[in-house]
Amino acid sequence: MLTHDLPVVSAIGIVHGCTLISWFLFVAEGQLPHSLIQDRHNRAPSPPSTTPLQNRDFASGNRAGIIRRVILHVHGSFQSERDFFGICRRYLHCPSFEPDSFVSSMLLAKVCPLLQKGVHIVPQPHLPPPPYPFTNMTIYRLMQWMNTGSKHKSKGEVTRLVQAVLLAEDFNSVDLHGFSSNRHLRLLDEDHAPGESSGNSEVVFPDNWKVSSMDIEVPTRTKTNQGSSQKYSVPGFHYRSLVEVIRSAFNDIQAKTFHLWPFEQIWHDPVTGKVQQAFGELYTSDSWINAHAALQKQAPEPGCKLERVIAGLMFFSDATHLATFGNAKAWPLYLYFGNVSKYARAMPNSGACHLVAFFPSLPDSIKDFFLTLERTSRKGIASLQAHCRRELFHGCWNILLDEAFVEACHHGIVLRCPDRAIRRVFPRIFTYSADYPEKALIATIREMGRRPCPCCLVPKHLIDRVGTLRDARLRASQLREFVLQKVLQVREAILKQAKAVDGSFVERILGSDSWVLTINAFAEKLSGLGLKQLTMLVVDLMHECELGSWKSLFTHLIRLLYGLPTGALTVAELDARFRQIPSFGQGTIRKFSSNTSEMKRLAVRDFEDILQALKCAIPVFEGLFPPAHDHIVSTLLFHFAEWHALAKLRLHTETTLNDLERTHMILCQKLRLFSRKLCPDYCTVELPKERASRLQKQACDGAGSAVPSLPSGGKVKTFNMCTYKFHALGDYVESIRLFGTTDSYTTQTGELAHRALKAYYPLTSKKNTINQLSKHEQRRRRLRVIDQLPAEESCSSRAQEPSPRSNTTTQVPQHFLPSHRTSPLDLFSMLRDQQDDPALKGFLPDLKNHLLHRLLHVPLADQDDEYSGEERNSVIIQDNKLYAVRTMRIHYTTYDMREEYDFLHLGHQSDVMVPTGESGPGCHPYWYARVLGIYHVDVRLLGGGEGFQNLHVLWVRWLGVSPGRRFRLAVGRLPKIGFVPTSDPAAFGFLDPNIAIHAVHLIPAFTDGKGTHLLPAGKSVARREGEEDDWVNFYVNIFADRDMFMRFAGRSPGHAHSLPHPPAGEMNNKDDGLLGEENDEDDRDGSDMEVNGDEDTDDSSSENDTDACTDVSGNSDDEDGDELNEFEEANVDDLSF
Repeated sequence: MLTHDLPVVSAIGIVHGCTLISWFLFVAEGQLPHSLIQDRHNRAPSPPSTTPLQNRDFASGNRAGIIRRVILHVHGSFQSERDFFGICRRYLHCPSFEPDSFVSSMLLAKVCPLLQKGVHIVPQPHLPPPPYPFTNMTIYRLMQWMNTGSKHKSKGEVTRLVQAVLLAEDFNSVDLHGFSSNRHLRLLDEDHAPGESSGNSEVVFPDNWKVSSMDIEVPTRTKTNQGSSQKYSVPGFHYRSLVEVIRSAFNDIQAKTFHLWPFEQIWHDPVTGKVQQAFGELYTSDSWINAHAALQKQAPEPGCKLERVIAGLMFFSDATHLATFGNAKAWPLYLYFGNVSKYARAMPNSGACHLVAFFPSLPDSIKDFFLTLERTSRKGIASLQAHCRRELFHGCWNILLDEAFVEACHHGIVLRCPDRAIRRVFPRIFTYSADYPEKALIATIREMGRRPCPCCLVPKHLIDRVGTLRDARLRASQLREFVLQKVLQVREAILKQAKAVDGSFVERILGSDSWVLTINAFAEKLSGLGLKQLTMLVVDLMHECELGSWKSLFTHLIRLLYGLPTGALTVAELDARFRQIPSFGQGTIRKFSSNTSEMKRLAVRDFEDILQALKCAIPVFEGLFPPAHDHIVSTLLFHFAEWHALAKLRLHTETTLNDLERTHMILCQKLRLFSRKLCPDYCTVELPKERASRLQKQACDGAGSAVPSLPSGGKVKTFNMCTYKFHALGDYVESIRLFGTTDSYTTQTGELAHRALKAYYPLTSKKNTINQLSKHEQRRRRLRVIDQLPAEESCSSRAQEPSPRSNTTTQVPQHFLPSHRTSPLDLFSMLRDQQDDPALKGFLPDLKNHLLHRLLHVPLADQDDEYSGEERNSVIIQDNKLYAVRTMRIHYTTYDMREEYDFLHLGHQSDVMVPTGESGPGCHPYWYARVLGIYHVDVRLLGGGEGFQNLHVLWVRWLGVSPGRRFRLAVGRLPKIGFVPTSDPAAFGFLDPNIAIHAVHLIPAFTDGKGTHLLPAGKSVARREGEEDDWVNFYVNIFADRDMFMRFAGRSPGHAHSLPHPPAGEMNNKDDGLLGEENDEDDRDGSDMEVNGDEDTDDSSSENDTDACTDVSGNSDDEDGDELNEFEEANVDDLSF
């Protein structure tokens, strides 16, 4: 009997099972379900034969219309429903496990149990629940308290001891008789079950630490029968098996949050209807989707029909000092799983970080070994040391990428997944985050050689052309690929023919592309997977921008200020302005150091604050340079902050990626303009701090007097764009498309993980530090795994299907006020006691007008009308009292669809913004106000028949847009606002807290100064404590955080429902004619540096912004976006891996 082979079709919708499915279809009269005759691109497949079944020539014994077995190969995609924000997911295949409950459990593909029979799976060791490995719960709790929490047992730790240990129901002091912490720590360190020998018990923790020695070949430049090299052994490489770490991770309770199927995140803007892809998590990135598709096309293992999924590996490594003083340091390697959400990975105490190795450093004694070698000069020793360091690093990676790991990459690991289904898991390395010196080490290239980039072959002398089309073409066409044959040829010449590691022979073959003679472990071990290993070296925003290109620019701006005739006084003015910048948010923007220009131990967060708070940079630098140069500096600072805000978004769409690409081009043009037009007009020398550091180093080298000082007292310094950190600015768009947003793989995550190591260090004896650090990590990890067993068993015993994700979002209160009423204010007493304060003029009528609007439910757009005195008298305030509080929270949805809040505190952070409700062209999207009072008030209408209602009220002082001031992102200027004069009846008013959408960070416009024409001089409730006058104008810091920026930049999923109309799209300006190849050459002489959108084409370019603001509405542009918290300040008392 023949089987009719139907054409291969794809079905959009729900597809159950694996990619290749055997279905029994009952087909009659040649008809198929219409839903199956479409593919994912809506293209009809080749139709089946039109000959009726009864007329076909089947083998004997077949009759027309007989039911036949049909093999249908389904390669269909699956698209979920949209959620409240318009987000849906598009999978290559219907997933069988989805941890977010975004897809209903009824729609998930079913894993057939029959396919799992006979499959060999490595059994995971049985781990007993607490009090394992101790004898009773009393000792378990005590040891758990000792090995977790803070390294300093503070008041909080003592409280935790009492609450978690001493008062526990299973605590029994009798169990502590004969207690010894050393003995029980040894129990915790054992690999096998207590009381059992290693020969007859299973290894309970197979992912334990191992120690190995590394043998490296050192070229000796002497020919012998054994070759021209000697072995040098470096002991103390501590590591954990990557395969066992993967097994343990899938056995961990956190595996329930693993995303095993990548998907495209699609955003349907509910207002504009535009459909575009959104980029955020690694498992929604193009690289993972492509890797998953390639894996499904790969031939399955013989006899295996298990689902194949990917374990996405993300590595971080960076050397760190373990203490403030001394030279104790460690070089850890961290592993994160991209299957876990980046928001969980960013929290140091989430358990998402896996410490898997400590790279050893070359011992100091290796120099003694070098001295025993013949024909070795001082320069040769330095080259040998650099070579040995590379060999050691890649030798360690050869151990980590062992045979088991390579086998797993090619053939997978059979694991039981969190839904209890068995799947074949394939490890894939997606990202490796490191600073530039370590990137050069990983890529086996020379630091800042002729071609310094680890990913492409752009020459060093062309780096300053970053942002041009020629640069983009060079990056795309000259990708770096490891040249194994050349490296082997050079190594053979050195190790057998006694060539020098830094000789002309090496330079001739490898020097042109800046290669070194170390065999790259990643290229050697993983090349068979068809992956481009060097693409894993993702951008590093913290080191390359905040501590790299931005620091270089900021430092040179300080040098330029010193180059002015009044240099020292101007720098002092800069420092004074920085100190007047107010703080904002919960650590988002903090008070700056005493003298910011000195950059004393300036941490990365301080540089980031200076940048994103153009709050700092633009208002602070304004007016310090001559007018012709001031415009260049201000626009450069604006576009740098704009680029930084876009590069650091935690959710991108196609629109914002295009904006990032354009902003990058504009920024690079502004940098070249700054470098070629402004910098040559100044004689810039090193800063006092730089000069002192240089002289100190010369003194240490014994050459303090060898280099005479310049008459200016310092060495000449110029602004240099030919560095890798400026070159890396051009890699962000491609990196985000490939691997998701930068917060997913920022080195700041690894820096936070360092805090746990530094917390362990005081617990060591300071001898054999790495060994002790690995033991402390192991103890905490084991206790965490044991401690989660009861919770895991509780979860698994429930057997509850996950509920489908709702199509609506949970309503969160718009604001929150403390409920206490400890500060009652008698209205008439307050008005009588402060009758001379102009701020209280009209307080009571304005309050009753506002309460009438609220009680009568008058729309915001119709609240301009005032009520008569008789109508106001109908408002009854209970006991004529207001109940004042000093704090409140404003809740909002961020641009990346997360719930956040702003904390308002009277007198400190009390400025808010509200929507204008106006949608006309040129209208500014927001009104701004300073909150002067936060009140509870019990109120009712006379004769209304209802009881008193409790209303929350804000008393505010309004700020209006500066007259004639035009704000657009393309213009490169911040919105400028100022207090409405008290002569205007609308200077003060009342506000419903539900209307406030966000706190706002206001920076004084220092060049406009202070005045008393807006409010008479003296103390007033409208001023903060100690103030007797007001800043005439303020700048709205749209770069305070990412959510604030997106509210001005354009539409985003989290803000899709917050605007009544689409934004004007000021970011998407037309090409200014500077992006074409013809302008590349013009850039060389700086003739085409200006960007149309950045030129001050405003007809008010010379306006006097010191005039009082008289209108609360203004003319500007965009809105939309949402905030994103900075990395949470990790509590060192609660750090764990």
